[in-house]
Amino acid sequence: MAALLPAEWIKNWEKGGKSEFVQLCRALSENKNHDVGFRDIQQALYELAYHVVRGNLKHDQASNVLGDVIEFREDMPSILADVFCILDIETSCLEEKNKRDHFTQLVLACLYLVSDTVLKERLDPETLESLGLIKQSQQFNQKSVKIKTKLFYKQQKFNLLREENEGYAKLIAELGQDLSGNITSDLILENIKSLIGCFNLDPNRVLDIILEVYECRPEYDDFFVPLIESYMYMCEPQTLCHILGFKFKFYQDPSGETPSSLYRVAAVLLQHNLIDLEDLYVHLLPGDNAIIEEHKREIVEAKQIVRKLTMVVLSSEKTEEKEKEKEKEEEKTEKPPDNQKLGLLEALLKIGDWHHAQSIMDQMPPFYSTSHKPIAIALCQLVHVTIEPLYRRVGVPKGAKGSPISSLPNKRAPKQAESFEELRKEVFNMLCYLGPHLSHDPILFAKVVRLGKAFMKEFQSDGSKQEDKEKMETLFSCLLSITDQVLLPSLSLMDCNACMSEELWGMFKTFPYQYRYRLYGQWKNETYNSHPLLVKVKAQTIDRAKYIMKRLTKENVKPSGRQIGKLSHSNPTILFDYILSQIQKYDNLITPVVDSLKYLTSLNYDVLAYCIIEALANPEKERMKHDDTTISSWLQSLASFCGAVFRKYPIELAGLLQYVANQLKAGKSFDLLILKEVVQKMAGIEITEEMTMEQLEAMTGGEQLKAEGGYFGQIRNTKKSSQRLKDALLDHDLALPLCLLMAQQRNGVVFQEGGEKHLKLVGKLYDQCHDTLVQFGGFLASNLSTEDYIKRVPSIDVLCNEFHTPHDAAFFLSRPMYAHHISSKYDELKKAEKGNKQQHKVHKYITSCELVMAPVHEAVISLHLPKVWDDISPQFYATFWSLTMYDLAVPHSSYDREVNKLKVQMKAIDDNQEMPPNKKKKEKERCTALQDKLLEEEKKQLEHVQRVLQRLKLEKDNWLLAKSTKNETITKFLQLCIFPRCIFSAIDAVYCAHFVELVHQQKTPNFSTLLCYDRVFSDIIYTVASCTENEASRYGRFLCCMLETVTRWHSDRVIYEKECGNYPGFLTILRATGFDGGNKADQLDYENFRHVVHKWHYKLTKASVHCLETGEYTHIRNILIVLTKILPWYPKVLNLGQALERRVHKICQEEKEKRPDLYALAMGYSGQLKSRKPFMIPENEFHHKDPPARNAVPATVQNGPGGAGMPTSLTINTVRLEEGATEETADKLKEKSQGVVKVINKTVNATPKVTTSNGNSASNSKIIKEKDDKEKSGKEKDKEKKDKTPAATPEMKALGKDGKDKPKEERANKEEKAREIKEKTPKSDKEKEKVKKEEKASKEEKSKTVVTIIESKSTAEKEREKEPSRERDLAKEMKSKENAKGGEKVPVAGSLKSPVPRSETSESEREQKRRKVDTHSSPSHSSTVKGTAVLPKVPLVSENYSSSRVISVHFLQDNLNELKESSAKHYINHTTPTLSKSKEREVEKKDLDKSRERSREREKKDEKDRKDRKRDHSNSDREVPQDSTKRRKEENGTTGSSKHSKSESPSDSPRLNEKEKEKNKSKSSGKEKGDSIKAEKMEKSSSGSKKESRHDKEKTEKKEKRDSTGGKEEKKHHKSSDKHR
Repeated sequence: MAALLPAEWIKNWEKGGKSEFVQLCRALSENKNHDVGFRDIQQALYELAYHVVRGNLKHDQASNVLGDVIEFREDMPSILADVFCILDIETSCLEEKNKRDHFTQLVLACLYLVSDTVLKERLDPETLESLGLIKQSQQFNQKSVKIKTKLFYKQQKFNLLREENEGYAKLIAELGQDLSGNITSDLILENIKSLIGCFNLDPNRVLDIILEVYECRPEYDDFFVPLIESYMYMCEPQTLCHILGFKFKFYQDPSGETPSSLYRVAAVLLQHNLIDLEDLYVHLLPGDNAIIEEHKREIVEAKQIVRKLTMVVLSSEKTEEKEKEKEKEEEKTEKPPDNQKLGLLEALLKIGDWHHAQSIMDQMPPFYSTSHKPIAIALCQLVHVTIEPLYRRVGVPKGAKGSPISSLPNKRAPKQAESFEELRKEVFNMLCYLGPHLSHDPILFAKVVRLGKAFMKEFQSDGSKQEDKEKMETLFSCLLSITDQVLLPSLSLMDCNACMSEELWGMFKTFPYQYRYRLYGQWKNETYNSHPLLVKVKAQTIDRAKYIMKRLTKENVKPSGRQIGKLSHSNPTILFDYILSQIQKYDNLITPVVDSLKYLTSLNYDVLAYCIIEALANPEKERMKHDDTTISSWLQSLASFCGAVFRKYPIELAGLLQYVANQLKAGKSFDLLILKEVVQKMAGIEITEEMTMEQLEAMTGGEQLKAEGGYFGQIRNTKKSSQRLKDALLDHDLALPLCLLMAQQRNGVVFQEGGEKHLKLVGKLYDQCHDTLVQFGGFLASNLSTEDYIKRVPSIDVLCNEFHTPHDAAFFLSRPMYAHHISSKYDELKKAEKGNKQQHKVHKYITSCELVMAPVHEAVISLHLPKVWDDISPQFYATFWSLTMYDLAVPHSSYDREVNKLKVQMKAIDDNQEMPPNKKKKEKERCTALQDKLLEEEKKQLEHVQRVLQRLKLEKDNWLLAKSTKNETITKFLQLCIFPRCIFSAIDAVYCAHFVELVHQQKTPNFSTLLCYDRVFSDIIYTVASCTENEASRYGRFLCCMLETVTRWHSDRVIYEKECGNYPGFLTILRATGFDGGNKADQLDYENFRHVVHKWHYKLTKASVHCLETGEYTHIRNILIVLTKILPWYPKVLNLGQALERRVHKICQEEKEKRPDLYALAMGYSGQLKSRKPFMIPENEFHHKDPPARNAVPATVQNGPGGAGMPTSLTINTVRLEEGATEETADKLKEKSQGVVKVINKTVNATPKVTTSNGNSASNSKIIKEKDDKEKSGKEKDKEKKDKTPAATPEMKALGKDGKDKPKEERANKEEKAREIKEKTPKSDKEKEKVKKEEKASKEEKSKTVVTIIESKSTAEKEREKEPSRERDLAKEMKSKENAKGGEKVPVAGSLKSPVPRSETSESEREQKRRKVDTHSSPSHSSTVKGTAVLPKVPLVSENYSSSRVISVHFLQDNLNELKESSAKHYINHTTPTLSKSKEREVEKKDLDKSRERSREREKKDEKDRKDRKRDHSNSDREVPQDSTKRRKEENGTTGSSKHSKSESPSDSPRLNEKEKEKNKSKSSGKEKGDSIKAEKMEKSSSGSKKESRHDKEKTEKKEKRDSTGGKEEKKHHKSSDKHR
């Protein structure tokens, strides 16, 4: 260390050294750094003294300068004494004596500066002696030892209580006096001190007594705390803590109980920091390890209880279990040792020392301390106090007084919260420590919730600064944590408290549903595992829920509902989770559960919504059944429950809807089932393919009619629920997204979702997606206001191009918007001008349409390629897609039906005697109001439809541009308009059919109705095969409506002429565009139209048979669905019906085991088809056909390519050249066909009938012929014996050889013609009879070939019996209806509504006549049936079809060649000059002879054949089907060529048929019955089994010989015809 005193200073001490030293000392003493200054001064003084010791400086000089320096610092003498002490030690060790002398001289000189007491302390006794400060060093040493011993080693003796009771008595008197006066703690402390001194009291004992007195006088905190604080200055700091520790220890024996007063004193002392918690904590029991062990034990016990509750205990085990439990409870009743830590904690909380309380809690497991009720209550009380001012300011509900809580007296308690920020700092922390045990104080629970509500109100109001917002965000997240950790768990532990639940909902409803659901999720899945108590509660809740659910039925819904309500107030998540699990297993629980949920609180409903979503989203559950073709039943049950519960109760839907939207975004469409159910139940909008036609009709009316008649379930009270659904969709902007997602997902189902899935399931999902879209769109259309709708749905081009919505869906969504828009514009225009004329109104309507639709016309152009618009205009496209059935027709019958229902209802109300009058009045008022609404709606719709039709009339000329060809135009129309829309919904299917008819009725230029219908009916295989199940149903509806129109036109010439006669749609020459003024000759006439209709029926049969034979699931299912839908109008022709029936029967047999759903469909259709059979008619009644021209058209033409692609200007003109020549022929043919019908009818015991060219029956001729029949019956027998079937066999040959033997065929034709001519000329009775016999025989043969395979004789007989009278009656009925309704057409066909009454007298006459005829004709007919039954099944349809192609003008291109050739051949066959009678007879005789010879030859051959066949029976069985399949292939190859087959007469009235059937049954003889039974047996046996059929035939032939002589010839013919076949 550098010397502070330089040598120069010592040398020049007097001159300048002294003053320099003084300055140095002054400078050092003024140094602010205390330590540095002290050391430096020490060094300076030491150096100065050392210079003196060494003799460099005189001691008097040093003492003088030290005298000057000593004043600079207070501790300067002490520093100097230290320096002397060091020098004393140093000099005593030196040998130089002079240095020691110098030292002693210096000390002596400085004695006036340092007190001798200080020197005595620090210097050596020898030095002190030499200095003269003490006498003897030895004595001094001895004395100091004694003092030290006395001080440190001798114990002082105090007087204890029992030894010095007077002193202590005085002490207690001092402490126990009245302290209310001016007595202060300081005054008392002085007295205590004097008492201690006077009576020599033990100070520790005194402190103990002070604490004891304080315990007894806790109210004097202000006195005792300062007293103890002051007293502690006299004691060591640890003393107080030790005394308290000893006190606690005293109570720690097992029986001891620590008094609360001691806890309180300790708590107050802790709060005032007179003791440290760490010091005291170690004195308290139990130890922390013991506490942790106890906590773990509690958790284990709780889990055991849970296990017991969930375990199935058998009765024998139950008693043992109970005994064990009792023992355990007895053990538990032993009181646990006192927990002093918790006692202290409680005391701390009571006095408000949160800081220390918190640190004690932190040392224990979470919620362990608060699980003790006193602590929980103490903490709750502290929270009450802390939140008081804030609660009074913002939390108290209006009108509530409340009981104010006074603040804690001590100032060290937590500060009361004035703002939400302060609330967060202290209170939230306290609540977190409280956790689920807030349940002990429901009032505090309510207060906290109300504060939360007030905060949310403030949080949601805008306008605060950014900083405030951040603070608020923090507060909000804290509030959510508190809700999660404290409020919800506490609710679980509360006993059923509905008010708390509602109070909590008051706060919850201000949270967005995402936060709420997150909270419920935590509550359900995590909270219950966090605490032993909650674990127990969960188990008990499940146990109770099981008990209730086991007993829940429809009958006890109310009591069970109350129990569920009680249970749900506290633990909704657990309860609902269990209930939902039960619903998923047993769907019959849905109704009782939904009804029993009426006692829930709003919070519980919200929790239920969450639980439903969680159950739906359960990743562990499979959404498909094991067969992977159907949606799981649990999902269906949940969806159904969803719909019911959301409709009945005010539950928020946003979460569920968002869930469905999210699932769709993820490409999962299963959950659309939920949306479908919700919309159906809440809005009452049903989507079902099983709608009846009446319902469908009602759906085309206004909203009121839809609600009354359009749905299966009567829709009532959906106003509120649909409003809720609408609000949820709009508030969360889900309406359009859901629509778009569904529209996109339809294709997603097929191309993305459907990769691995079964085709059936993919179809189901597609249908579900589509149906839900239609249903949802319907809901939006009927519930959203115009503004809402227009605001949300973008324009059509945006929908299609930007959102990639399929066009059909895009128009479906936009359609209501256009309708709303047009009506609002129309209303504006009406208000603007008051003109009331109808024309003005129409004009305004058209203007408003143009305004709204013009942008749409522009927009649609972008949807398709430019060349599309060459054929159809954008206007037409937009018009088609924007209109609905509501715009096209008024369902008057539906309106009438519903009004009549209401009238009946009102009558029933009047007749009801039990109903109270006021209720009667109400009900009647309701019915009347509804009736008025319906009538008003009908009127409104009627006006609207008229306006729309006017608009279409004006538009129609610009619709179809047909710049390429009409054919191409129809293609585009079908491709872009009809096909996409007809499978969109059932109403759209009807709309499409109606629209086609409308376009036809409007005489739209360039629209060929015939082409359009032809394209629709011709090749339905592809369209059917590509449909889903529901689409097939809708496509079936479309075809049904199309067929209905066609059948109406087919049924009556008058209707046809009126509705189609002069219409451009029925032009048969497709001339260049722009020229449509065709003359009458270019129109398709009625008869040819009937041929065309027959062709369509055939095409439908062919397609159906093809689909049924593919074996493909989709083909079979779809065609069966379509066939079921078109059953009212198809099949009408008997042979087509039979062909179908066979295929369907085959499907039934094949699919019974393999695919039960197809089997069910086929069985259903088969049954319905059989019931329709009586209404089917033979082909020749369906359209006029000419049997002789069987194979007039060569096979090459038949198999020619379909001419759909030939843009020819085609058709009948080719035939027209020969028309002049063939007119005669045509007439004769007509007559001939009449003759055929006559004979068939006779043979089949029916009233004879002549079908005139216009299809009406000639009743006069019928009556005449009946008389003839009577006369004839006797003569015929004789003639038949002689003649042996005159004129029958040649024809049989022709028919039997199937056209190979053409000359013979021609001869037969000539004969027929000659016969017809004879018929015209008057004849004698004999001749007439003869001719009739001939006709009878020949036509029976023809009937065999025409009627391919008839299942049973009786049905066919009945058919024929009914036809004539049926047609005549219907013709009359048609006329009468037309007259009555002023020309309004009523399609009678197939309608079951109005049976035509018939006069009983005429009926009875006919019956008598029939009876007479019966005896002869029925057997022969039965043989016919048997003869034909052997034929192979399929080919006959096609043969039959291709053969009879007489003047049937199929204007389609593929038949052009056929027409030419057939007409030419007729000309050749039928232009022979009229023969004289005698010549005719000769020819007939020759022919008869030849035919007899041939028949004999055939009989011989037949016998040989029979023998062969017996051998080859099994082979033939195999061969025939092969043959039939070959022919089937041929038939499939000639799709475009083959034409005629049987169909039901459109003018059948089913009721008539039923009546006649009954009558005929009663009349028919036993023989007939026997025959019919045989015929049925024949049908059942395989068609290939010729052996059996021949055998049967022989039997029947023998029988017939007995029954009637007239049958002999016919049998021969059968044999011969069989051979040829």
